[in-house]
Amino acid sequence: MASIDPTRAREFAKEVVAKLRASGYEALWAGGCVRDRLLGCEPKDYDVATSATPDQIREVFGNRRTLAIGAAFGVITVLGPRAAGQIEVATFRRDATYSDGRHPDRVAFCNAEIDARRRDFTINGLFYDPLSDQVIDYVGGQEDLKRRILRAIGDPEERLSEDKLRMLRAIRFATTLRFEVDPETMQAVQRHAGELKVVSVERITAELRRLLQSANRRRGIELLRESGLLNQVLPELVCEGDAWRQTLETLDAVKQPTFAVAVAALLRSVQLQAPSDDAAGSICRRWKLSNEELDGVAFCLKNETTIRKGPTIDWPILQRVLIAPRIDELMGYCDAVAQVIDGSDDAIQFCRQTLARPQSQWNPAPLITGDDLKQLGIPAGVAYRDLLTAVRDAQLNGEIKRQDAALAFVEKLWKAGYAE
Repeated sequence: MASIDPTRAREFAKEVVAKLRASGYEALWAGGCVRDRLLGCEPKDYDVATSATPDQIREVFGNRRTLAIGAAFGVITVLGPRAAGQIEVATFRRDATYSDGRHPDRVAFCNAEIDARRRDFTINGLFYDPLSDQVIDYVGGQEDLKRRILRAIGDPEERLSEDKLRMLRAIRFATTLRFEVDPETMQAVQRHAGELKVVSVERITAELRRLLQSANRRRGIELLRESGLLNQVLPELVCEGDAWRQTLETLDAVKQPTFAVAVAALLRSVQLQAPSDDAAGSICRRWKLSNEELDGVAFCLKNETTIRKGPTIDWPILQRVLIAPRIDELMGYCDAVAQVIDGSDDAIQFCRQTLARPQSQWNPAPLITGDDLKQLGIPAGVAYRDLLTAVRDAQLNGEIKRQDAALAFVEKLWKAGYAE
């Protein structure tokens, strides 16, 4: 997928507005791109709101340059040049009831002010005219941006009852933007926290992914607890005493973590309470993490002790951890844990010093392979793994240094009891 050029994306978003205006329709930038621009950040993408209906939008830009996937909700995707990406163009709308607590049963087209007032939070209800460089604010979003307040538009009870995911989005926005949550909005979240169960796991996990990879992740977890949402998404987490303190401090200590590392930091205390039950793995599967993410969480939690006791661990065991593809994630995770638990990083530094040496010194090529075992007449089977592991351990321990010695070692083991 081609990378998006922010300058070209911005120019294309302005072109979309200009073309709709030239066709006689009202058109404005809307939502997050306006918020980010006013905060001095480069928007990740642009949305346009317009008085044109979906059919009229397609007429303006042509069927070949548009996708009608969201037409039922008044949204048409306009395709730009490769470097500019694509833009969602939505007709000004008002929503009817939300029977499922997530999606409007139907929509009706309206004007810009009514469209703004049906949105979730004031900072997301702003419009911007890129042709006249003018902000259009029907909901007090500019003032809330200045005050760094996250506030629901209108009645927070009504806004949150329409779409239950908005509760989690409120905490995520407050976390990533370092805003305070308006008291009335927070109270509404607390009253409705139990209703989060109607939201799909995938959408919940998507919000957690953004929150946990924010530099303000510790505050995000504190806000989840304060709101009552933490008990909905992670009831297993102990939120008191040393376990809670260590969880928060570890989250704070990990530097620019991957999602897997952040989850490992969050679930460490849960796993320690039930190590034999794979409690962390069960939670990750419940959240429907990808296999790669699940493996990353498990790798950190499983190998923490190996790294933090590096010099005292049998070298073949430690060496196999050090050569693992995710070793950088593990080292960052262990740095944070050590900082919080006891402040001792001698073992971690030992591992770092090992990794800094030429790999040929501590990760030599294996002396034999499965083909060599086959040449010795050993039938293929589970014994191959055991025999190769035994030879590799002896090699790493310096007991065997040549191939002929390795082959002799294997023959001895095979004759001593590995034969099937």
